[in-house]
Amino acid sequence: MRIRFTKMQGAGNDFVVLDETRGTLGLTAAQYRFLADRHFGVGADQILTVRPARAAGTDFQYVIHNADGGEVEQCGNGARCFMRFVREHGLTDKNTVRVETLAGVIEPRMGDDGRVTVDMGAPIFEPERVPFDTAGLDPQPEGGWHTWHLALGTQAESAIVSVAVLSMGNPHAVQLVDDVETAPVAEQGPQIEHHPRFPQRVNAGFLQVVDRTHVKLRVFERGAGETLACGTGACAAVVAGIRLGLLDRRVDVQTHGGILTIEWQGEGRPVLMTGPATTVFEGDIEVPDLP
Repeated sequence: MRIRFTKMQGAGNDFVVLDETRGTLGLTAAQYRFLADRHFGVGADQILTVRPARAAGTDFQYVIHNADGGEVEQCGNGARCFMRFVREHGLTDKNTVRVETLAGVIEPRMGDDGRVTVDMGAPIFEPERVPFDTAGLDPQPEGGWHTWHLALGTQAESAIVSVAVLSMGNPHAVQLVDDVETAPVAEQGPQIEHHPRFPQRVNAGFLQVVDRTHVKLRVFERGAGETLACGTGACAAVVAGIRLGLLDRRVDVQTHGGILTIEWQGEGRPVLMTGPATTVFEGDIEVPDLP
């Protein structure tokens, strides 16, 4: 099967975008993995699919598959690329669209400066909705909120990390570090992602607070590994920092791929994320039959 694709990136988080507005391609998990493969496919952190709206009051359905082929609930950097894609490909002439995801409806908005702002919805804090298993754990009060002690192993000498846990439509565990460049992302990222207390796995964030309006962030993403930027990870990190009393309501997040601006006015209010979205190239690729 030969398919048309668009390669896009948002702050270095890169995507293969597929247009299924005229019919679904019916790709398997193995075929999504092929497209994401940087040696044999196109190469991407996630595969984004544009489909016609299913729900009343929405403009499109937004489907996300990680590089491991698994479907996930949300991708913030991808949402900005989604908005640019539907505009550039003539699928809409609106500046703001309402898009259905597995996590609910989001609203990307194209700005006059070419950057895209996405209403990511309100963060979720209830552990059972993240989901996060707190059985036998006690929350550790910190700055008006709390963190959780997470043992990364069963041995006496296993590391224990302190994480803030929340969901931005997908689960996040955020820990504070002194320096993101020396943080043990490669070691602890997979251990946190696959920790048994997160039944749907989790995105592991490593947050360095520079000052009340600037942070640095690295994220080991569920199903993708460390990426140059993670939009929902940036949202989760800033929300956690605000609730822990460390950050103001508007924060610039420095990732290895660029700067994202995150705004949150408090509990029950949506998180707004603003950042770049760029088309890299377009092409066609022969996708083999893979079960």
